[in-house]
Amino acid sequence: MLKAVVFDIDNTLYSYDEAHAAAYQALTAYAQQRLSMPPKAFDELHRLGSTLLEEHSGGRCAAIHNRLIRYQLMLEHVGLPIRHAPAMAELYWTTLIDAMKPFPGVQTALEALKEKGLILGIGTNMTADRQFAKLLKLGILDHFDFMVTSEEVSAEKPDRRLFDCCAMKAGCRPDECAFVGDSLKGDVQGALNAGMAAIWFHPGEGDPPPPARRIRSFHELPGLI
Repeated sequence: MLKAVVFDIDNTLYSYDEAHAAAYQALTAYAQQRLSMPPKAFDELHRLGSTLLEEHSGGRCAAIHNRLIRYQLMLEHVGLPIRHAPAMAELYWTTLIDAMKPFPGVQTALEALKEKGLILGIGTNMTADRQFAKLLKLGILDHFDFMVTSEEVSAEKPDRRLFDCCAMKAGCRPDECAFVGDSLKGDVQGALNAGMAAIWFHPGEGDPPPPARRIRSFHELPGLI
């Protein structure tokens, strides 16, 4: 019997891709206006910044999501003043948060699951401060009983440590928890490996590996649970 449902955030509860596109557009305009860097050159530097951050952090940890450090490394690499890094990070996150909207059906699905008496949690890669800000903007933070971030457990999905911590916080065995997410590798396979039920949120075509189930919309979730 399921007692808890745990959710990923990015591209699960809202479209990270759309919000990121808006934030990246603002960042590109900043680079062009303040750094005299054309869009193509900025794209190349941004990709390099991601590589540099993984090399410096060792990869597969919450630090790889730190925009401030990424922009710092980018500016250092091309010899530009690192004073731009905080402004770039603030611009990115402010624009992304402003652009966020919950997927249709998220609010009503969470309310329905709460009415069933289920414990609701968050299991997400990223740093806690940014993920709390996202849930506040989406207007759904009050529905959740706990959160586990990769920053907290020093491990990124699909590492089992994150899933085990979710089950521990829920006060349940792993097989009494369902995990809902958009990533086949990080969310679905990670949850299955940890002994949880897995629900793949995917509006497109395709099926997850059994015994995972798929939902195309959050309107389907309460009935499936």
